[in-house]
Amino acid sequence: MFDFDINRILSLFEYDRSAPMIFSSGFFLFLFLAFILLYVPMQGNRKVRMIYVTLFSYFFYYKSSGFYFILLFIASICDFLLAKEIYKSEGKRHRKLLLILSLAVNLGILCYFKYTNFFYELWCDLSKSPFDPLNIFLPVGISFFTFQSMSYTIDIYRKGIKPVSRFLDYAFYVSFFPQLVAGPIVRAKDFLPQIDRPLIVTREMFGRGIFLIIIGLFKKAVISDYISINFVDRIFDNPGFYSGIENLFGIYGYALQIYCDFSGYSDMAIGIALLLGFHFNINFDSPYKSATITEFWRRWHISLSTWLRDYLYISLGGNRKGKIRTYINLMITMLLGGLWHGASLRFVCWGALHGIALALHKLVMTIFPFLKADGSKMSRIPRILGILFTFHLVCFGWIFFRANSFHSAIEMMNRITGSFHPELFIQLIQGYPAIFALMGIGFFLHFTPKSWEDACLRKTIAMPLFLKAVALAVVIIIVMQIKSSDIQPFIYFKF
Repeated sequence: MFDFDINRILSLFEYDRSAPMIFSSGFFLFLFLAFILLYVPMQGNRKVRMIYVTLFSYFFYYKSSGFYFILLFIASICDFLLAKEIYKSEGKRHRKLLLILSLAVNLGILCYFKYTNFFYELWCDLSKSPFDPLNIFLPVGISFFTFQSMSYTIDIYRKGIKPVSRFLDYAFYVSFFPQLVAGPIVRAKDFLPQIDRPLIVTREMFGRGIFLIIIGLFKKAVISDYISINFVDRIFDNPGFYSGIENLFGIYGYALQIYCDFSGYSDMAIGIALLLGFHFNINFDSPYKSATITEFWRRWHISLSTWLRDYLYISLGGNRKGKIRTYINLMITMLLGGLWHGASLRFVCWGALHGIALALHKLVMTIFPFLKADGSKMSRIPRILGILFTFHLVCFGWIFFRANSFHSAIEMMNRITGSFHPELFIQLIQGYPAIFALMGIGFFLHFTPKSWEDACLRKTIAMPLFLKAVALAVVIIIVMQIKSSDIQPFIYFKF
């Protein structure tokens, strides 16, 4: 006899702060299967389908952040109404005031939940008062939907797009669940036109969607989670307990972990959107293949880097006001980009490092033209050296990004420079055989030629539906076999 507990089943649909909804959880995979079975018959009814998806998206956010889904509604209704007024207004001053109001609403929400304790701590340090952090819950992915909503009103202010006439359309765009809590940041000009098109999921879209979901699950739940729990977290939590070589490989492990975690989420988000008939732009393009820091930021978190470029860097003047101003604009952009990632001086330091690196690269290019912004156009030897240098520069930045404190980051660097002990390398591999095997697989797959990935994609598309289902089921079984008992939220949930 089955032990059927209705209360336990109903509890799965309630918000659990310790277990936010994530794509790699068994509950989401089951729920999405039920969702898609109802979604398919609705393809011909635009309004019913959009209401259904919007309600599911709000439920998805409720499962991620509880009743803070109200913030999503507030930001949506404010920007929907203000965007219409901005578009109708003919006075430049009035339009600018409306835009400022829209930005104030979004940034006000973001700053309160994300930065109140940060500035409060700074004030306590300056006034030499005891710091007792305020109990402020950070809603999952708040930075993503506020940036997405801001881009809509800014584009309308710049007369790049027209506002939508129906609130349902805008609510659908902002809350669309595949990208809601961890990106990619989808621009209104790319997404909104798709709403009015006939909903068609081609064989190519379906195959690509399944392929991206499979590799996303493998990256996140197999590689990232496993090396995080069993190696990386141990090193970063207590760097002083480990030798320099262990700390170094802990950094290499985190470089792979954060890439597999976030690109895995993006892959699944893009894949799920394809199954629903919508296209997102690529968000990661093998970033560790970059031969320059500029190329890295054209390959890493593309939706964020282009957002910062288009709405912050260009608004500051970009490269239109001379070299010195260009370097200053790069620094400001990356400092704020670092602060966007986290309310801590560690993230400001990480942003400053990348800002300095980008400015220096622009300066060096004027002296050595062969160090091109697009490192893929370099000759073979300079490109290989550039990849090694850029990778280690990025890894150096990851120390501040991941460390629990400045003291911990400094301690990790001191262990690497002062207590390296390379003779422990063989013992390290023997102690963590599964970790190094997964790290080897992860980096190998990352550095394989793009043509290999394209070939696998074509084979997946060509597979019969049954084999696609088998491939997905095999990956899900692997995930269930090696996953930890605790759900590992996506790293970028906190941003």
